[in-house]
Amino acid sequence: MRRPPLPRFDRTFLLRALAATLVTASALGCAPAADAVDGQDIVFDSQSYFAVTVDTRQEDIELRWRNPDTGQPFGGIEALKTWAAGKGRPLAFATNAGIYDREFKPLGLFVEDGKTVVPLNLVHGNPRSGNFSLLPNGVFAVYDDGSVAVTSTEAFRDAGRKPRFATQSGPMLVIDGEVNPQFDNGSDSMKWRSGVCAKSSHEAVFVVSRAPVNFHSFARLFRDQLGCRDALFLDGTISQAYTPDDGYAGAPAFMTKPYAGIVAVFPKKR
Repeated sequence: MRRPPLPRFDRTFLLRALAATLVTASALGCAPAADAVDGQDIVFDSQSYFAVTVDTRQEDIELRWRNPDTGQPFGGIEALKTWAAGKGRPLAFATNAGIYDREFKPLGLFVEDGKTVVPLNLVHGNPRSGNFSLLPNGVFAVYDDGSVAVTSTEAFRDAGRKPRFATQSGPMLVIDGEVNPQFDNGSDSMKWRSGVCAKSSHEAVFVVSRAPVNFHSFARLFRDQLGCRDALFLDGTISQAYTPDDGYAGAPAFMTKPYAGIVAVFPKKR
């Protein structure tokens, strides 16, 4: 039995709804996908790691300590993620930015939005008092042109170049293609560890171990597996890395403590 035609009002409504649906689908189909960092699992020397490569031509690397709206430290990645979402900036990657003191303040240089929040630390303490004093330590820096660099503290100081974002940590893992001579291949100091290198002026690689490792093995990962000529230790035991696709990697959640600085990566605005 043939159905009677729809009333004019209903046909007009359905046509409009169909047109709106087609326009929306077309827009979604043509819209570029959000940029995502390149995260991958790596096995090196029978140890597992999670590595994230950030291309500064596609993403912006920032360092965040305090919420600009409240002045309070973010303390963790979830708080940073919530703040960023409120600003319409999806967080593509985050990790602990470096070592801090007992007052949860960065122990070394910390530059945020071109402002030096904590000055360069040139004090040479006792290596037994912490990894920061295991020399040489170094600086990870992001400059106004988007370039990135990992250098020893002295080389950073001598260059006299002003960064947009920077964090000082230590020790250096790899120095001019050589593993830090302070490291012992047979060391039984096994901890979760995180680090960074600049493979080129626009490519930074961040790594967290998925299990405890010693410094020597961690450094060789950067040199031999990733091909980094200079790499910097960020922190151990408490460090995690986050991406929306992979969730959290690194130290177990119960071992993490409030961070004094966070590496935050966002897709570039179009």
